[in-house]
Amino acid sequence: MSESKGKSSWPELVGVQGTEAEATIERENPLVDAIIVPEGHSVTADVRSDRVWVWVDANGNVKKVPTIG
Repeated sequence: MSESKGKSSWPELVGVQGTEAEATIERENPLVDAIIVPEGHSVTADVRSDRVWVWVDANGNVKKVPTIG
C-alpha cells in the first residue's frame, strides 16, 4: 500500500450526516474517495490508501471515525 498525502483521519465527523462527512473528507484530501456504508453492510477487506469508509447509522449519521484504509 502506498502512502497517501494529506489528512488521513476525521474524528470530528462522528455524529455528522454521512453525505456532509463524505464531502468534507474529499475536500480535505482530494486523493481519496469517501464511500458511505450503512451500518451492518459488508465491505471488501482490502486496505487502500485512496479510500475512506464512512460508516453511518440508520439515521445517516457517522458512527465511527473515518480513516484511510
